[in-house]
Amino acid sequence: MLRVYPVSAFQDNYIWLIQAENSQKVLIVDPGDAKPVLTALNQYNLKPVAILITHHHADHVGGVNELLEHFQIPVYGPSSERIPAITYPLEARDDLTIDPAFPAFQVLDTPGHTAGHICYLTENKLFCGDTLFAGGCGRLLGGTATELYNSLRLLAMLPADTEIYCAHEYTEANLRFAQAVDIDNPDLLNRIEQTQRIRAANQPTVPSVLADELKTNPFLRSDNPKIKRSTEQFIGRPLKDSETVFTALRQWKDQF
Repeated sequence: MLRVYPVSAFQDNYIWLIQAENSQKVLIVDPGDAKPVLTALNQYNLKPVAILITHHHADHVGGVNELLEHFQIPVYGPSSERIPAITYPLEARDDLTIDPAFPAFQVLDTPGHTAGHICYLTENKLFCGDTLFAGGCGRLLGGTATELYNSLRLLAMLPADTEIYCAHEYTEANLRFAQAVDIDNPDLLNRIEQTQRIRAANQPTVPSVLADELKTNPFLRSDNPKIKRSTEQFIGRPLKDSETVFTALRQWKDQF
């Protein structure tokens, strides 16, 4: 079994360290800042063997060059985004082998937040950058609503026990919006209470589990009649299908 460490960075980022079983080898996911990563590597006596990048934004790649000054390791990332440090440009594939100590990864093309965003899946762990959040999804910062809608539909088809390792601690704010959309969802109300307890203890709310997202995340539920009615009421016009509901939901969240 892989072990995953969260490394906090900036105000609300998570950088993920994926440790191989019975090994000190780790993969570093989206290192926006090198310093907390170096501290964690030293604290746990871990040896990095590669860096995995989901997209080009600075809070996901800003620490790469400094890490490469310390470690001569490969950098994997999306082929269609301009990230100069990448040594292995990636597109969707099912059999990415990074190091013999790790299981193979599946690479998923998930555009929308950015035009070339990718996710990494191994065992039941999804490292999804800014595509899917606990209780929410990424903004449109280079991709289109149609792309993000289709990317989230792809992720929603993964096994229900998939662990969602997103890159930000946005859960409380996301669930406040979810409640505005879906005010009397009992699963959502329970999740809000649980999230408040977790954050009061200064603990991360991620990873979440896909089964919970499918019950409480409005962006994965745009085909739900209640979500549709709430969104139509906000937008002030009928919405013909789940994609147009999703697009209006994203606009609503941007203004929330």
